[in-house]
Amino acid sequence: MEYVYAAMLLHKAGKKVDEASLKKVLDAAGIKADEARIKALVAALENVDIDEAVKQAAVTAVAAAPVAASGSTGEAKEEPKKEEKNEEPAVDAAAGLGALFG
Repeated sequence: MEYVYAAMLLHKAGKKVDEASLKKVLDAAGIKADEARIKALVAALENVDIDEAVKQAAVTAVAAAPVAASGSTGEAKEEPKKEEKNEEPAVDAAAGLGALFG
């Protein structure tokens, strides 16, 4: 993910997203750059309009937000507990009293 962040940072700064620039940004962040990953990312971004891709991602995130808000938030919701009346002890007590009085 840090490779994508580096590419976005370069793009936002108006710099060319190329292998050398990505490597410099990753090195500056203290991340050991993997040459193969850098080459793959540069190749994948070659014909991509980054501004349009970010705009599309933002629209998708905004459209998904109401769905996520109406769904589960990951927190367990406690439902009100209904008090269950256990009438068995009262019935047992009444049966015991009936035995006393015949």
